[in-house]
Formats: sequence, structure tokens, C-alpha cells
Amino acid sequence: MDWLTTVDHKKIGILYLLAGGLFFGIGGIEAILIRIQLIKPLNDLVSEQAFNELITMHGTTMIFLGVMPIIFALMNAIVPLQIGARDVAFPFLNSLGFWTFLFGGLLLNLSWIVGDVPDAGWTSYVPLASNEYSPHHGVDFYTIGLQISGLGTLLGGINFLVTIINMRAPGMTYMRMPMFTWASFITSALILFAFPAITVGLILLMFDRLFSGNFFNVALGGNPVLWQHIFWIFGHPEVYILILPAFGIISDVLSTFARKRLFGYSSMVFATILIGFLGFMVWAHHMFTVGLGPVANALFSIATMLIAVPTGIKIFNWIFTLWGGSIKFTAANLYAIGFIPTFVMGGVTGVMLASAPANFQFHDTYFVVAHFHYVIVGGLVLGLFSGLHFWWPKMFGRTLYEGLGKATFWMFFIGFQLTFFVQHFLGLIGMPRRVATYLPNQGFDTMNMISTVGAIMMGIGTLMFLWNIFITSRQPKNASNDPWEDGRTLEWTIPSPPPEYNFKQTPLVRGYDAWWKEKMDGNKEMTPAEPLASIHMPSPTILPFFMSVGLFIAGFGFMYGRDLFENAILGFLFNNYIVSIIGLGITFGCMFLRSVYDDPGYHIEVEELEDKGGRA
Repeated sequence: MDWLTTVDHKKIGILYLLAGGLFFGIGGIEAILIRIQLIKPLNDLVSEQAFNELITMHGTTMIFLGVMPIIFALMNAIVPLQIGARDVAFPFLNSLGFWTFLFGGLLLNLSWIVGDVPDAGWTSYVPLASNEYSPHHGVDFYTIGLQISGLGTLLGGINFLVTIINMRAPGMTYMRMPMFTWASFITSALILFAFPAITVGLILLMFDRLFSGNFFNVALGGNPVLWQHIFWIFGHPEVYILILPAFGIISDVLSTFARKRLFGYSSMVFATILIGFLGFMVWAHHMFTVGLGPVANALFSIATMLIAVPTGIKIFNWIFTLWGGSIKFTAANLYAIGFIPTFVMGGVTGVMLASAPANFQFHDTYFVVAHFHYVIVGGLVLGLFSGLHFWWPKMFGRTLYEGLGKATFWMFFIGFQLTFFVQHFLGLIGMPRRVATYLPNQGFDTMNMISTVGAIMMGIGTLMFLWNIFITSRQPKNASNDPWEDGRTLEWTIPSPPPEYNFKQTPLVRGYDAWWKEKMDGNKEMTPAEPLASIHMPSPTILPFFMSVGLFIAGFGFMYGRDLFENAILGFLFNNYIVSIIGLGITFGCMFLRSVYDDPGYHIEVEELEDKGGRA
């Protein structure tokens, strides 16, 4: 019950981590099935239909339900600690964001059990996603599941924007914030502007499918290219929503383990802002083959190449941060260092794809698959593994085993390079993407086999990481406040795991790398910015859980509202939208209760704080 009702950002971070881990595992299994199907020519492990379902669900699950919540897990667990806050700005909203995300994801993956799986690709292009070509409920699961899930992400983005703007400790100016907090801040702004676009697109597609709307139906005046624009106006900033937090993690990890200040901090901040800004100006580079014309293609081509500039600034700053540092090769740092060349590789192929004439040749080949996996897996997933190893003791009070962590890194890293490096060449010699099989003796056989072996190695690496979590979870919680001994930021000044109120007294920040500065001045703890006083805390609540359950039921009801049922009672309930009304009734009822019931929260008194110890 404690976990169902919690509004504590640290517990919600752990819930996000569990949910993200679950969906990441599902997406990973789908990926391995895709690769086993392609291990040899004319393989028949899965049917063409099942293959379409696998590639659709793999992409959708990984992007929306696998890596996003793990990013949110780290943002929840770390950002309030890094800025010296006791909680996020809206604890209730934080809980609601998690539960809507979870139930949206569960609704989407319920499609496997029902047997109507989305099969129009993770981009769900119309007319392939229309009733004519996808007559079953697969795409409905996609539209409704992602709407509910995206609502949770949007709430999270708004919450973190307000938290970072309003809840920084005294002295924590914008230009003293750690890079991970900066990256989370820009990511939240991108979420605020990008997610409404996909929400509008999904609503239009849902109306087309469930209520005979004609937004994308050419015969009745609709336009299928409109869906592509709406999808990619969201879809390209989404790439930066994913990668910017990884940039922040890498910046914090490298400076900690090189034991020196991050090189070019202010240029890193401005590069992050510029990447976020330019990210909204490049969406049509996904549409070079649509026929937008030479002017549009040229403009989007140039804008895409421009993004290489701030990204390059970051790469050089990371290298200069390492240069001359006394580097510790911990597991977290290995992931961070491995990230740099891998991400550069993804960036270089991105510049190749930004050239419209070249893109025309590469577009539907494995070259594109290789490119975006180098960015998302070689960039983001390595970044997430780095962050998880780095902040694990802070979140759970236990340090992961270093030896096993390093072995995991090499297994995953080598597996990754084997999987995706050869796919560039597969694409260049003409292997099309999204095909379920291929004929022998076209030059594809060996490289596909290597790729599949690499994918299995990545799977083994992920299992090794889970094994590391399992065996360390049985150890006592004995991590110190600053287990790496070189912590630079505020989260390393409080116990691991932190108490529910985070900071007994709000710390006074006197410079960038606030904790490192105090250590260099010979202080054993942060100077408090306030006297010891009772701390106000928000009360736990079950309402967000039930609001999300209501949305789940309503979504299910809308989906089956026009189906013919053999059972008269079921037909009555669904065809008259009674199920949907019940679901929405639960949600609005909870909203009403939230409005009329004034929750004063509770206080932790000074006597309790003194009993519990815990430093400022």
C-alpha cells in the first residue's frame, strides 16, 4: 500500500525504474526474436505478420515505455537532491504521471494477450494504420495506450520544469546547476512542446479509426502526409528528449571520476540549449523521400547539419575533461568513456543521412537502423547504464559489484558494436529494413549472423546487470554519504538512501560543484541556509492510481465500442459506451475528490529530526 500511495519522489523514481526495466525487457525480447528470425536466409521462425508486429512493438516499447521511464527514474531520484530541494514541486502530479504512464504502457502491451497487435510500424504511418489496411484493434491499442502514457510524460515534464525553476537551494543559480539538472531542465521543456503534437496526432488517428473521421483519408479530402508531419514534429525532439539526459549523466560521471571540474561548463550549458532549440527545426529530414521539393529539403538538410556543431562542442569538452585528470576506471566511468566514440559514430552517420540526395539512397535500408541504434543504444542506453551504476548507492544504499559491472560493460559494449556496426554495410549493399526474410547469396548472410550473435551478447549483458542487482540487493545497506569519495554535487552530502525529507536543513550553495567546493575548503558538511525547524511533508494518496485505472478502463471501452459481441450483456455495455463512461466516471470522480478534499499534509518535528541524525 505504501508503494501504491506514495508521493515521495525517490520512491516514484524506483517505481519508474521497475516499470522501465519491465518494458525494456519486453522490448529486448522482441529485438532478439527479430534478430533470430534474420540469422539466416529464408528463416521461418516467425511469420511475416508476426514479424511486422515485433518490429512495431519493439520500436514503440523501447522508445516510449523502455528508456523514457528509466530517464524519469533518474530525474526523479536525483534532480531534487542536486538542487537541494525536499521534493518536486507537485508531488501528487508526480504520482499521477507515473501511474498514467504505467497503465498506458500496460494497455499497449495487453494487445499481445488479446491477439490484436499493432503492426503498422512504430511510426504507424497512414494509410497503413487506417481501418482499411489494419482492420483489427492493433492500432487502437497503439493510439489509446500512447495517449494515456504520453499524458504521464507530459505531467512529468511540467513538474520538473517548475521544480528546477522554483525549488533550487539558496545560492544555486542557474549557472551553478549540475549538468544532469540542466539536461533534465531542457528535456522537460522539450517534452512540454513536443508531446502535445503527438497527442493531437494520436487523437486524429483515433477519430479516423473509431468514429469515422477523415483527417487522413484521401478519398474524403484527408492528407496522409499530415500524419508524417505531426509524428515527426514530435518524433525528432523526442530523440533529444532521450539523449540530452544521457549527455547530462556523462558530464557528471566524467568530471567525478576524472576528479576535476567539467571543462567548458558554460559552453556545455549553451550547447544543450541550442540542441534543444535546433531539435524542433529538423523534423522533415525524416521525410526527404516524400517529395517536399528542393527548397524544403535543402533547409531541413542545413538545419540538421547545424546540430552537429553544439554536439561537437560537447564531445570536445568531455575529452578535455578527461585530459590531465586522475581517472578512475569504475564501471560507471567505463560506460561514460565508451559512450563518447560510439555516439560520435552515430553523429557522423547522422550527418551523412542529413544530405538529402544521399538520404534518398539510404532511407529504407539497414543504414538508417544502424544510425539510430548507434545514437539511442550506443548513446542513451550506455548513458543510462553509467548513471545507474553511478547513482545506485544513492538510490538504494548499496554499491553494485565493480568487477561484475565491468564484465557487463564489455559484454554489452562488444555485443552492441557487433550488432550494429555491420548493419551500416548491410544497408550500403542494399538490404531493405522491415523485411522478414531475404534470399541467400546476396552478401547479407554473414553480416546478419554476426549481427544476431551481437544481439544475443547484449541480452546476456543485460541479464548480467540484473544478476548484479540481485546479488547486491542481499547485502546490507552500508553505502556512505559519498561512496565514490569524489562526489561533487549536493546529492553526495546526505545519507544513502536519503531520508524522506532529503535535507534536514536546506544547504547554502557557494559555487559550482557545491560539495566539492566545501570539501576543498576543509568542511565536513554543507553550511545550512536555515535553522533546524519542523519540515512539512505531503500526505500519501491512492487517487492517482485510481485515476489511471479509470483512464485504462475508458480506453478499453472506446476501443470495443463498435464491435459485435455474441454475449448480449457485453454488447450492451460496450456498444452503448457504458464501459467508457464508467472509466471516465472513476477518473473524474477522483479529480472531484482531489478538488474538494483539502489535504494539509503532515510535519516532521525537530525532535524526530535530531533522533534520526542525518546531516544538512
